[in-house]
Amino acid sequence: MIKKLSLISLFTLMPASFYFAQTTVYAYVKDQEGKPLEKAEVDLAQSSDDVTADKIGYFQFVDLKPGHYLITVAKPNFESKILEFDVTEGEKRKDLGVVTLNYTLGSDAGVIVVDDSASDTEDGGSSMQPTVGLLSSGRDAFQNVSAFELGAYWFRPRGVDNRFEDVLFNGVSMSKNDDGRIDFNNWGGLNDVTRYPYENVDNITPSEYTFGNLGGVVYYNTRASSYRKQTSLAYSFTNRSYLHRAMATYSSGLSKKGWAFTFSGSRRWGDRAIIDGVYQDAYAYFASIEKKFSDRHSINLTAFGSPTYRASNAPNTQEVYDLMGKNYNSYWGWQDGEKRNSRIRNVFEPMFILTDYLKIGKNSNWTNTVSYQFGSDARSRLDWFHASDPNPTYYRKLPSYGLLTADEFRQQSQIDWNYLYNSNRLNLTQMDGKTLREAVYTIVEDVNKDKTFNFSSHFDTRLKDNWKLNINFNYQNLKSDNFRRIKDLLGANFAKNLNAFNGDAKYDADNADITVREGDRTQYSYELTRNHYALNISSEIDFNKWNVVASIFSSYSEAYREGKFRSGLARFRDNSKGKSAVYDALDAGIKGKITYKINGKNFIVYNGAFFSLAPTLNEIYINPRMVDYVTPGVTNQMINSNDLSYVLRGQILKLRLSAYYTTIHNATEISRYYADVNDGTLGNSFSTLVNEAMSGVNKRYMGLELGFDIKVTPTLSAVGVASVGEYKYTNNPEVSTFDDLNGFRGTDVWGKANIKDYKVAGTPQKAFSFGLKYNSPKYWWVGASANYLMDQYLDFSALNKTPYMYTDPQTNDPFPGATPELIELITKQKKFDNQFMLNANAGKSFQFGKYRMGVSVSVNNILNNRNYVTGGFEQGRNVNFSDALADAQRETPYFGPKLWYDRGITFFTNVYLRF
Repeated sequence: MIKKLSLISLFTLMPASFYFAQTTVYAYVKDQEGKPLEKAEVDLAQSSDDVTADKIGYFQFVDLKPGHYLITVAKPNFESKILEFDVTEGEKRKDLGVVTLNYTLGSDAGVIVVDDSASDTEDGGSSMQPTVGLLSSGRDAFQNVSAFELGAYWFRPRGVDNRFEDVLFNGVSMSKNDDGRIDFNNWGGLNDVTRYPYENVDNITPSEYTFGNLGGVVYYNTRASSYRKQTSLAYSFTNRSYLHRAMATYSSGLSKKGWAFTFSGSRRWGDRAIIDGVYQDAYAYFASIEKKFSDRHSINLTAFGSPTYRASNAPNTQEVYDLMGKNYNSYWGWQDGEKRNSRIRNVFEPMFILTDYLKIGKNSNWTNTVSYQFGSDARSRLDWFHASDPNPTYYRKLPSYGLLTADEFRQQSQIDWNYLYNSNRLNLTQMDGKTLREAVYTIVEDVNKDKTFNFSSHFDTRLKDNWKLNINFNYQNLKSDNFRRIKDLLGANFAKNLNAFNGDAKYDADNADITVREGDRTQYSYELTRNHYALNISSEIDFNKWNVVASIFSSYSEAYREGKFRSGLARFRDNSKGKSAVYDALDAGIKGKITYKINGKNFIVYNGAFFSLAPTLNEIYINPRMVDYVTPGVTNQMINSNDLSYVLRGQILKLRLSAYYTTIHNATEISRYYADVNDGTLGNSFSTLVNEAMSGVNKRYMGLELGFDIKVTPTLSAVGVASVGEYKYTNNPEVSTFDDLNGFRGTDVWGKANIKDYKVAGTPQKAFSFGLKYNSPKYWWVGASANYLMDQYLDFSALNKTPYMYTDPQTNDPFPGATPELIELITKQKKFDNQFMLNANAGKSFQFGKYRMGVSVSVNNILNNRNYVTGGFEQGRNVNFSDALADAQRETPYFGPKLWYDRGITFFTNVYLRF
């Protein structure tokens, strides 16, 4: 059939050569197995009239005058190839033969190992979330470098974090309802089947499949027949968050009877990574089965999951790092000769997706998807009842406090599991005529069990050859069961379900039995329900000089809490158990993209977006573990974002220069920590665990982006990136808190947080990268990049920035001695030093008949720079002027910021075999 199509194409085009003296040049583009490559882009250096290969890989240029020419043949996921040829006088047709493109090695070598163990802790983990870019390279130099070079150091393009990004599987959003973030653990280890997104749009660029957000959209199509027919085996060795990874993937291709199968599985494991006491054991599976009934209709069933067991690492103060080194982790201790970590994340949330693909007429497609996801996400930690804090880095145990010397601290720097077990064994009590051991120390798990049903419908049609219309509808129902349970009694027979920090009040007042055992729920138990409906319509019109895309959306959501425990505290009794009022929200927005085609290589692109964003469940309820109270001032965020780009897609130089400006209004930010809030005069103490909310938060993100890729020679490329941004708060938002002792306290107590012009934390605000890569015609490559990161800031505590910090409540005047200079000393946001990082990578592929093998290695931070702070947060402990000033003036503060440092030299090696 292909030969017949080729002859038809040839004889159809041949007559054109008789009418002109110029030459027609043609060729066929194929992969290494000799299969045609459709839609390969062919760029003629001497002309702006580029062409695209057809279904049989055929392309041609007509009317070429005599001379020397150079073309570049490119296709995503394949290595580009440059051809040079001469056209002579009188030559009517020139056959360049078959142009073979090799699969790119970069897709196997540039694997980013996302280690988000820092996000497993409640201690400020939000600033440590990975981004979509870390798992999926973009389409231009800037996006690729952001993902694979700067992304390794927690750089976030435009300052946008995980909350504002979208990942879709067959139209189903993977964002979590509690905080809006994406949990990559749900498909971790499935690199073979998620390597090449079906759609990948950057920033606010409109998507065909959803309205999107600020941080772009990655859309995966898991249709079994869309995967190449092959078997792939791979093994990786690394020193990052695990040591070993093994993967196997099989794709059958589409059979004559209309069946297609794709299966993939992996395991990641290891317990001797860089950070002490960190270990991991994670499996992953993927199955996709498609039945094609006709050329117009097929159904696909997909199932995937990634059961993961992973230990976490602790943030530490600088004093602790100076004593113990940058690899120190306080979460573990020795037990029976083995390292045992108290902070374990055990997550398994499998997903099942059924998709119906229907082609209607010549120009329309209708895709409908239903999905169901369930499972649990459990995170363990030490808990104690009327006992001392077992944390080895508790401030009273640090040498700066004066009770222990540096050597004594080092000797006691890990969790003493024997002490915890002995404490429980010695705590005897009489119950039902028996002598039982009552736990003073336990391991508890905070468990989240979600059941999520989704329905997604996508319809697209071509109204005209240059006019496309997309319609998307989504419905989601979530039922989220949240509770704390006893995981390990550490040798005891039972524990008490009582609030030791509030007069031993019952956590579950309706239950006469105050004892709990392993597997029982303790302290809190509640369910959250959310229904969400969304409609998105987008359209694209293409003209000779202009391309216009417009997208609108509207959505409605409703949520409520249903408590399972009635609080033993009388003031919360009526708001703790039972169904709450429904919180609903209506959203709408518009996006647009306008492209002006200066010529075939130069473009001006404008993107604009204005939309609202409903609060997440975590933002709606200030303390859902205790009560159904809604966060004061919580409302929809209003987002306005614009960018303007110049894009050059030349033969030698590819470049994008962008300017962007984004504002976010009415955001809500929640933090939870222990605070000392003595009033400073009356001796009253309100020290307790607080839930802090900033509402009405306004932020601004602005900056410039430059990315370029220069072909210095046909085999040597230079790639450079510059990101110069400023991400800051632009107002002083309202502050409120909720805690068990005091209930609500708002601005009448705290005042507003004076954070205007403070910088957004969690990412360098300026970043630069320059790299060289050599691609040998003999299928090996080597590359290196230099990276410079600037303007990284510490996340702050809002209470420490309120007037309460330095104001006498009796006079409303500053405390004596609270001068502007001293107030600035204790409230100024910390800025970290700029850092330089060097990366390198290399690889080679081999062909043995139908077998293809590849070997690659990438090394980050070759200079072993251990001074780069990847994230951190200010402790909110001291919320009174005298204590905060005394601590700030100490050579070694008791409550200095807690930090995570880069791990130094890390490597990732990979070898694969495909056939």
